Amino acid sequence: MTEPTFRKRVDLDNLYYEFPAEGVAVLTLNRPDFGNGVVPELVSDLQAAFDDLEGDADVRVLVLTGAGRQFCAGADIKAMQVYLRDVQPVTHEPYNARVLYPLTQRVAASRLPIVAAINGGATAGGLDFAMACDIRIASTRARLGETYVKLGLPPGNGGAYFLPRLVGSGVAAELFLTGDVIDAARALEIGLVNRVVEPEQLLDEAVALAARIARNPWRAVEATKQALRATWGQDLQTAITSGYWAVAALQHSDDIREGIAAAIEKRAPQYNRPATERP
Repeated sequence: MTEPTFRKRVDLDNLYYEFPAEGVAVLTLNRPDFGNGVVPELVSDLQAAFDDLEGDADVRVLVLTGAGRQFCAGADIKAMQVYLRDVQPVTHEPYNARVLYPLTQRVAASRLPIVAAINGGATAGGLDFAMACDIRIASTRARLGETYVKLGLPPGNGGAYFLPRLVGSGVAAELFLTGDVIDAARALEIGLVNRVVEPEQLLDEAVALAARIARNPWRAVEATKQALRATWGQDLQTAITSGYWAVAALQHSDDIREGIAAAIEKRAPQYNRPATERP
């Protein structure tokens, strides 16, 4: 990265996170020998990391990526095999309920804007994980696919919700039913990712974008993320009404007064973000 880390890196067993720019944290899945495949221990570490980062008023935007050559290969296949053989016949609980579902759910529900920096393979639950983020930047090495059907499974981790909304129902059906893995250029063409960059530029690009978001007032950023997600399940009138009340809730804030004053005075706004502001 072009900017130095200004706070100490935090290492957990299956991931680590660091702070390369003001307001930005980068969380890296760190099981590179297993394609960053998801196991329950990784889910526990991710939940702990999110608890820490979401409660930190100095963190306003999160970047997610993977160590090594994969972003996330979805469920760890060997762990899934053991579960299906030894555990599932007793509990009848699907494996994704233990690993993939809580991972995607936590990312999708986060109050922080999240940028996925897709450094390599993102398949099945790994692609669902990326789609649960708000913005996706891909390396030219990235390969993306909803490969559940190749394992004899339907998409069961949010992919059937996210993918049609990002690329349209016809393209989504093709990807789901064939299980094809596409390259980054095709992902950009269909709107699955926002941009594609060379591998050595990926984290710099993601951090720079996150830093631009982090410079905006966090109340407005948080409300904007909530509004974008809420409209996915609303009709037009409900969306307009929700937007009206979201604006009403913030229209007397210090941030708006500062933003207006800065625009009139033709200067950069100076937003205050004291630690006590975030619940």
